[in-house]
Amino acid sequence: MAQRRSLVSLVCSGLFLATAAATPAVSQAPVGSPDATRTLSGTQLPAPPMEFGGKIEHDALSSDPWWAPRIVPPKDAPNILLIITDDAGFSVPSTFGGVIPTETMDKLAAEGLSYTAIHSTALCSPTRAALITGRNHHSAGFGVISEQSTGYPGYNSIISEDKATIGRILLDNGYATSWFGKDHNTPAFQASQAGPFDQWPTGMGFEYFYGFVGGDANQWQPNLFRNTTQIYPFNEAEGEWNLVTAMADDAIEHITNLHQIAPSKPFFVKYAPGATHAPHHPTKEWVEKIEAMHLFDDGYEALRQTIFDNQKKMGLVPGDATLAPWPVEHLKPWDKLTETEKKLFIRQVEVFAAYAAYSDHEIGRLIQAVEDIGERDNTLIIYINGDNGTSAEGGPLGTFNEVAFFNGHNMIPAETQMKWYDVWGTEATYNHMSAGWAWAFDTPFDWFKQNASRLGGIRQNMVVSWPGKITDTGARRDQFMHVIDVVPTILEVTGIPAPEEVDGVAQKPIEGTSFAYTFDAANADVPSRHTTQYFEMFGQWALYHEGWLLSTKVNRAPWEITGAANPDPLNNQVLELYHLTTDMNQTTDIAKDHPEKVKELKALFIEEANKYQVFPLDASVQSRLVAPRPNITAGRSEFVYIQPMVGLPQGDSPLLLNTSYTITAEIEVPKGGAEGMILTSGGRFGGYGFYLKDGRPVFLWNMVDLERIKWEGKDALAPGKHTVEFDFKYDGLGIGTLAYNNSSGIGQSGTGTLKVDGSVVETKTMKNTLPVILQWDESFDIGSDTLTGVNDADYKPPFALTAKLDKLTVKVDRPQLSEADKKKLEEALQKASD
Repeated sequence: MAQRRSLVSLVCSGLFLATAAATPAVSQAPVGSPDATRTLSGTQLPAPPMEFGGKIEHDALSSDPWWAPRIVPPKDAPNILLIITDDAGFSVPSTFGGVIPTETMDKLAAEGLSYTAIHSTALCSPTRAALITGRNHHSAGFGVISEQSTGYPGYNSIISEDKATIGRILLDNGYATSWFGKDHNTPAFQASQAGPFDQWPTGMGFEYFYGFVGGDANQWQPNLFRNTTQIYPFNEAEGEWNLVTAMADDAIEHITNLHQIAPSKPFFVKYAPGATHAPHHPTKEWVEKIEAMHLFDDGYEALRQTIFDNQKKMGLVPGDATLAPWPVEHLKPWDKLTETEKKLFIRQVEVFAAYAAYSDHEIGRLIQAVEDIGERDNTLIIYINGDNGTSAEGGPLGTFNEVAFFNGHNMIPAETQMKWYDVWGTEATYNHMSAGWAWAFDTPFDWFKQNASRLGGIRQNMVVSWPGKITDTGARRDQFMHVIDVVPTILEVTGIPAPEEVDGVAQKPIEGTSFAYTFDAANADVPSRHTTQYFEMFGQWALYHEGWLLSTKVNRAPWEITGAANPDPLNNQVLELYHLTTDMNQTTDIAKDHPEKVKELKALFIEEANKYQVFPLDASVQSRLVAPRPNITAGRSEFVYIQPMVGLPQGDSPLLLNTSYTITAEIEVPKGGAEGMILTSGGRFGGYGFYLKDGRPVFLWNMVDLERIKWEGKDALAPGKHTVEFDFKYDGLGIGTLAYNNSSGIGQSGTGTLKVDGSVVETKTMKNTLPVILQWDESFDIGSDTLTGVNDADYKPPFALTAKLDKLTVKVDRPQLSEADKKKLEEALQKASD
């Protein structure tokens, strides 16, 4: 119509020019049209709304419509596929001299770049917090895993609002963002249906999440979520469905659908498989493939030497380099093992290797999907091998059940474990391997995950592929890097600046250093731009500075998690000094030759620790697992439930360890009797259950699958209303002793009494109780049992309660230390410190 101005005329209006001045880049489409786009300056997220650029009269015919330009990334910003595996040391993949076939990583290395010196924090979620924020792990609140969090800024497991994740930054700049697999950055005390959800992936800038929450998960029956809703796709395919494949399937479907719907919109995918964290759960097909290769028949020392020789041939290790001696004081040499131990250990490592190869294969399927949609050239793939060194948390003998390890059972004899030999790696085990294999898989370095002062705990490797940009294919980069360098690298290659403000909160500076300069062949050998980096985990610490490494001597093997901790981790340490330019694998301590350098670097560590929230140092491990936290049960002693409910995670449910408690269920039994679960927490590998079996009440403690202690009524409950009760009187002093660096209050004895309608039906004493934790990836369920059951001999989940639940009450009576107790503990603490 004549009176209507065209959209083109708006481009020339002063109103548009004033608006455009605030937006750095606008598309060629007429501004105000539905297909107009813009990129952001990055100063403020989310972008402030643009002023309406059209015209509004009293009627639509006289008015001009106007649409705010859609936000898009800068031109040619690539897709980003960020992959990080779990608990995998330097020599797990074949790409870096290992014997486990990792064909996907090999292929990416051949068409991209291999990096030999990217570093982690020595533990899972701390590394992951650093990876997604570009800040050091203490800066991001993850000095330890969330399950061990304490009330200090560097250790509370909360990524604060002044440290927006890379997901959030890319999302607000026009990317489609998603996260698959392990989420170990949601606080354990914020993981329930009650939220809050701001620390879940969907609350941290990832629009879509498909994965599990917590440190590890049963890959056959995981605590699996889509966004914030728990899902159970495996229920009809027990023993067949596996998360490693299912996760790849979901990611492939996701990126394919994105491309079909909006082919011009780039994606950012964080892909974090559970492999190779325990439990090691590969499919039977992959186990058989590895078994047929006979890679491990000669033992872990021979494996270590084979890998070291491979690394020398590949130029990863200098020809004159040597290995540290085998740690005979911690790990029995192969020729000293019994035949049973050798047989068991080979089975353990073959399952581990199958898990690693299987996971790499599924990553290959995802990358092929990127190829299939025609986006391979414009996709930057960063594939990081491991978030820390290989895990030794199976102990010297390995374990069929990692939950047992965290409860102090870390030396279960091989003869006992052979009971699970034929089902190792299946849904019947929560398995881990002998630490001897972990030592070998960290070659050419030594020690393990948790050891922040040794390169075996913190030196990772990675491959980077970007066919459209990286032309120096098959080359290697040896510059010192850290996982905090990934975020600034992504921001540089996408052309997106780090925001100064997000949701009105001023942002702390990114602490990493971009390594995008290494993509250029001309910079292959230039010095690293990341010159200083501290490390700290469980009171062990190190400081890297311009080729020097000051580190504390290891004083605790990772499987030694009980007992009193070092009270002064900053000073009560033996300090070692290495010059990595001539001693790349920490074999020659030169601290005595350079006392001034030791003094200088320790002072620099303290400076860095002050800057990044590292203090107060804490060397405790097991005790932090049971430390009080601000979950929804804090301060409460009575919990009442009036209807069935499932999926409440351990960190947000009533904790019945190291305390007296009473569980009372008021139920109504229908005609014909009843069965089913009243209340359970945990599962096949550790937990408790209160249920009706053949109409009779049962209370059972599953002691990490080594023993089951059962209280059971003799008679089935008649139809009608009943009150069934389990009362437990704990004999110990409780978790209060941990404040005095003393674990004597946990895991002590107690007496349980089962009652029906007020009458005692059975009383039994437990000589010991679980001291630390139930099976963490299983939930607190009322009225049925999700995932695995606490006693396979009695029932199969979901084992729904067929009686009517009127009311369930849980009362907790935690021990309180007397003044005499406190005085005694204080005296013991003082004596230990002297």
